[in-house]
Amino acid sequence: MTDSIHGIAPAAQVHPVVANPWTALRRFTDARIALGRAGVSLPTQAHLQFQQAHAEARDAVHQALDVAQLTQDMSAAWLHGAPAPLALHSGAASRAQYLQRPDWGRLLHADSRLHLQTLREADHSGLPRPFDLVLVVADGLSALAVQQNAPPFLEALRHKLAVPHWRIAPLCIVEQGRVAVGDAVGEALGARAVVVLIGERPGLSSPDSMGLYLTWMPRVGLTDAARNCISNVRPAGLSYEAAAAKLAYLLEQARSRQLSGVDLKDDTAPTAIVGGQVQNNFLLD
Repeated sequence: MTDSIHGIAPAAQVHPVVANPWTALRRFTDARIALGRAGVSLPTQAHLQFQQAHAEARDAVHQALDVAQLTQDMSAAWLHGAPAPLALHSGAASRAQYLQRPDWGRLLHADSRLHLQTLREADHSGLPRPFDLVLVVADGLSALAVQQNAPPFLEALRHKLAVPHWRIAPLCIVEQGRVAVGDAVGEALGARAVVVLIGERPGLSSPDSMGLYLTWMPRVGLTDAARNCISNVRPAGLSYEAAAAKLAYLLEQARSRQLSGVDLKDDTAPTAIVGGQVQNNFLLD
């Protein structure tokens, strides 16, 4: 067809976004790959998606933990008849202090420490370590992560862990807490092992990632070399069932070998789901 006035055929419409030839690979990852380009810039849609992800990551860092709701959800998911979770606080009085003073987030507030010591003294077992295990939930850098993932993970752990063989302390929730606050909780309660469920630093595709940190014979002053970490626990990452199985294995090994950290390895066989079938990790075959 020609232009009715000038008799010139219109130019074919050119799409402004130049696509990448490997766009199909995007279905395998949340990473920002094969976004294409518009001129020398990102396409508008990709730019807006990046801004949204950045905003979600910032919100995750600053979001307050709903302790009342988390207490209710955890109680329903954990052991029937177990004591209600304990609400504790770190040495950081506010979110601003928590972000500016990481050292305060690693310590318990004096009132919380006294509460745990009183609970320990009320135990008439006479043992220096009256509990085998204490599970600590801390908001970390993403309250969203533990709010969403801690209850279903605890339910999965309840089915994986040989619970009758462990003297388990009441669940503990620590506001404004970092990983090392678990050592303070474990030491105050007299627990042989502590596992900290904590919100990990948000990424631009994972504002809801939860990490698990296991320490044997916790005490204030331990370094990360004394801990074992299981990370990226969430529906889009490591499943609750897989994470619970790994943690149950590490706990049994820690108790058997009386250690944790760099000397304790996760020897469980990594697997993957491909086409609905479980397959071993090909990198380890």
